Amino acid sequence: MVSEFFATVSSVLSGFDFTAQLADLTVGTIIATLLTATVCGAIVYLVYRFFYRGVVYSENFNILLVLTTVVTSFIIMTISANIVLSLGMVGALSIVRFRAAVKDPLDIGFLFWGIAAGITAGARLYWVALLGTVVIAVIYVLLTIFKKEKKSYLLIVRYDAAEEMNVYGLLGNIRYKLKNKTQTGERIELTVEVKIKNNDASYVSRFNEIKGVESVTLLEYSGEYMN
Repeated sequence: MVSEFFATVSSVLSGFDFTAQLADLTVGTIIATLLTATVCGAIVYLVYRFFYRGVVYSENFNILLVLTTVVTSFIIMTISANIVLSLGMVGALSIVRFRAAVKDPLDIGFLFWGIAAGITAGARLYWVALLGTVVIAVIYVLLTIFKKEKKSYLLIVRYDAAEEMNVYGLLGNIRYKLKNKTQTGERIELTVEVKIKNNDASYVSRFNEIKGVESVTLLEYSGEYMN
């Protein structure tokens, strides 16, 4: 039975003309594919660079987006040119494990954007890759421009227990969500989540007017909080 299986596989593979498949992959095709992928990756890079709205911008991740686009394009180009190489490449990629944590969900969207552009360019659909990349870029830029700027922050206030009524009196003027409250003796550390529009944090200085307040800290909140 095993011999019959290998005989069947051999007969199927013999029907493919691998030289003809490789002949379709010319130097001009390779250059056009990689150039298209590079242009698409550059567009993704510029959009991520100038319109990023996450907590911490990472230049290394942005460069990774360009590399992902180009690498994906020549992987698809290789797979489409030779079935034997495609089987070996699929086997090699199946053992690769990526464990880098993506902190911002929006970064995943950019990563898929680069991969999609690379796949389309590698499939030699150059105009589809370029047009799709431009359309996605325009949509993202418009959403970013017209989106109301309202970010989450952690407000950390350290104060004397005797001033608790005054602290909560100021907090009553804003919308907040309690995250943590620690009391050590007569000292209290209060951590709340607040929303700020257009980076207006002028009310923070009002806490300093309370005599029992030791310090006030405002941190941008990415959704992860550790006690």
